[in-house]
Order: sequence, then structure tokens, then C-alpha cells
Amino acid sequence: MSEKLFKSTAIVSMMTFLSRILGFVRDIVIARLFGAGVGADVFFVAFKIPNFLRRLFAEGAFSQAFIPVLAEYRQRGDKDLKELIANTSGTLAGMLFVITAIGVIAAPILVMIFAPGFIDNHQKLNLAGDLLTITFPYLFFISLTALAGSILNSFGKFAVPAFTPVFLNLSLIACAIWLSPLLEQPVMALAWGVFIGGVVQLVFQIPFLMNIGQLPKPKWGWHNSGVQKILKLMLPAMFGVSVSQINLLLDTLLASFLVTGSISWLYYSDRLVEFPLGIVGIALATVILPSLSRKHAAASKAEFSQTIDWAFRWVFIIGTPAAIGLIYLAEPLLLTLFQYGEFRPEDAHKASLSLMAYGLGLLPFIFIKVLAPGYFARQDTKTPVKIGIIAMVTNMVLNIILMLQFAHVGLALATSLSAGLNAALLFVGLRQLGVYQPDVGWRKFFFKLVVANVSLLLVLLWLTPPSTAWLSWDVWQRFSHLLGLISAAAVIYFAVLALVGFKLTSLLKLKAE
Repeated sequence: MSEKLFKSTAIVSMMTFLSRILGFVRDIVIARLFGAGVGADVFFVAFKIPNFLRRLFAEGAFSQAFIPVLAEYRQRGDKDLKELIANTSGTLAGMLFVITAIGVIAAPILVMIFAPGFIDNHQKLNLAGDLLTITFPYLFFISLTALAGSILNSFGKFAVPAFTPVFLNLSLIACAIWLSPLLEQPVMALAWGVFIGGVVQLVFQIPFLMNIGQLPKPKWGWHNSGVQKILKLMLPAMFGVSVSQINLLLDTLLASFLVTGSISWLYYSDRLVEFPLGIVGIALATVILPSLSRKHAAASKAEFSQTIDWAFRWVFIIGTPAAIGLIYLAEPLLLTLFQYGEFRPEDAHKASLSLMAYGLGLLPFIFIKVLAPGYFARQDTKTPVKIGIIAMVTNMVLNIILMLQFAHVGLALATSLSAGLNAALLFVGLRQLGVYQPDVGWRKFFFKLVVANVSLLLVLLWLTPPSTAWLSWDVWQRFSHLLGLISAAAVIYFAVLALVGFKLTSLLKLKAE
């Protein structure tokens, strides 16, 4: 079981890594062609609205509710399983069609709600409405894609759903490069890229559903007992998922009141933080949740605690140097990846400031992904939601206070500070419940970690050229210097860890597995 779990985790991590790399290529292309001006700001708002609803309903609440019910119906037999999938897919598609139609018709109103700062700027408001009319149907296609992915995951076909997001990136890249020059309003090409990407992602999964004999024949099944059970489970799940999504949406809403470019600066800096967060956070969460669930069911309190402890150490080992790198190399990263064409040096500098603020929250962001399974595995979904609400309210208050002082950087800083509070409360809760007791050796561990990270920082201080040098280099010089810096820092970091007696092999296997 352990070997199969780690193999599945490796597949998901590898596919996520591929998707993130292509996501960087996508963002580089968008930054080069559209910069951080009106078009880019408006597109990011028009894309964020259906994306927000997708994360809230499809990949968030729906998946969490559907997968357990699907597993239950698999035990009843193939006939009941097919009936559930048919009723669920038909009901979901019908509801999504109505929501999509309303969204397309009410696009201008939705823009006013999600980006009220655009109301006084008719150019932004009208363009955002036109773009949203095209991007909103993405919600329909990607939600059905999430349904298909949930079915495939339940049958152990992890690679296909994990690979599927690659097609959205490819579609956006292709439309940005080849379609945008043909349009009177070039940024419209990005909206069509989102639409096409949604269609392709859904179509891609159909042959694999056929292969496992689970391609649904949709039918309306609102009164079906399985569908009703999914809907009931969705309500609390939707409430829990909405906390983090509302925080992200609030940043965009407030940024719409700031100078043009603020939304784009936050977007590009957030994308860089999402890279280590996605790779490390997803991998660890995927590994420990099933393990914690088994150990809770077996009443193995000591092993439950050891698993959390193991995950904590991995977060510190990987997350700490990643956070230092993001903060210290913020401007070189933005200059190397995005500062070409329409994306100006000033844009790179502004985005680097918010990246530094987001970088402060990288460890808390990852810790939340590790700490939350400690509650979910114990079938406690209420506590993380309560803590999430406290963090959300804190984030709202800090957003207002810090935005007035630091503009878009204040929004990023508020997100990091509220994430720190969220992680701290989750940690304290696990300690108070007595389900986590730190293993021995943490003092020595922290000492070794500090020595290694100080060494890494000294190497970066010594070797990193000034910003003026990065601006004078071409793309190949920038990439070669950046890769050289990252490689040198990584070599020093792990070499110093080895010198002070830390053995990574001790963390390669899950304790008490």
C-alpha cells in the first residue's frame, strides 16, 4: 500500500510540475505581449471570475462531496454506480448550463461586483464585460472536467486528470502568439484561449472514461438519493473552500481601485509563489492524508503524531530555502522570466515587491496544507473552517489597513500575515487536542537548518549581481546567471546540511508506515 501511495504521489507531483512549467511559459508569453497594462489587468479579472467559481464549486466542494459517495456506490455494484454517475453528470450539466447562461448575460454586472474599481473607467468596464462573456463558459467545461477527473481518480487513473491542465496553458500560449495579431482587440485572444482550453480539457478525458467503462449517459436526477447526498455534503464543503477563495478574490477586488498594473503585479508575483507551494504542498498533502486516515482509524496516536512530525521537517527542509530564494531573488526572477516586450522594468520592480511580501507567507501557506489533513483525517471539518473564518476576517482588516499604506504590496503582505495566523491556530489546535507531540531532536534540527540557510543566504549575497546588470543582459544571460545562482545556493545548502550531520535519507521514508 505504501509503495502504491508514493507512486501515485510521484505521478501527481510530476504532472503538476509539468503544468507549472508550462504555466510559466504561458505567463512569460502574456507578459511579453501584453505587459501589465489595461488589457492584462482586465483579462486577469475576466479569467478570475469563472476560475473562482470553478475552485469553489467544481474542484473544491463538488469533488470533496462526490468522491466519498462514488466510493460508497462502487461497493453496491456496477449498475448502481453507473446510475449515480448518469444522474450526477446530468444534474450537474443542467445546473451549470443555467449558471453559465446567466453569467454570460450578466457579465457587465459581474464585473462591477468583482472589480468595482472598474466602474469609473468605461474602457476597462466594457472590455472586461466582453472578455467575461467569452471566458465564463469555461466554468461549464471545467466543472464537467472535474467530474470526469474525480471518476478517473477513484479508479486509480491519476495521471490523466493531473496532466489535463496542461491543455489550458497550451491553448493560451497558442492563442496569444498566433490569434492575438489577427484581432482588432488583441487581448480577446486570451479569452478565446480560455474557452478553447476548457473544451479541450473535457474532450481529452472522454476516451479514458470510455476505457474504464464509465462514460456517463447524462440524465436529470435531482431527486436521486445519491445526488441529494452529494448536494448535502457540498454545502459545508463549499463553506470551507470559500474561505481561501474569498481571500484571493478580495485582493483582486481591492487592487481594482489601485493604479493600472496592480492586478497584474499581484498575479505575476503570486504565480511564482504558487510554484514551490504547488509542488511541495500537493506532494506532502497527497502523501500524509491517506496515511493519517489509516492511523486514526487504527487508533495509532503515536504514529499519527510521527507522520505530522515527518511532514513538518520536510516543510522546513524544502520550504525555508525556497522562501529565502523567492524573497532575495525576487527582482532577478521577475526580470528573467517576464521583463520582455510590453512588460517594463518598472513592472518587474513593482511585482518583485509583492513577491517579497508573498514570500514571507510561503512557509505558512505550505504548513496549512500539512496541518489541515490532521483535522480532516479525524473527520473534523468544522475546526479548520472556524479557523479559516478568523483568518479571512483578519485578512480583510489587514487588507484595508496595509493597502492604504503600501498599495498592492500591502495586499500581498496581508495575505501572508493572515496565512501565518491560520497556520498558527491550526498548529495550536492539534497540540491542544493532544494528537501532535513533537518528536525528540527539534533543537538540533533547527540549529542545523539555521546554519545551512545562513550559508545559502551568504552565497546569494556574494554572487547576485545588481539589478542594473540584469537589465543590461539578454534573455540567455539572465537565465544562465539565475540558474547558476540557484544551483550554487542549492549545492551549498545541502553540502552544509551534510557537514553539520543532517541525513536526508532519514526523512525519505514515512515513519511508522
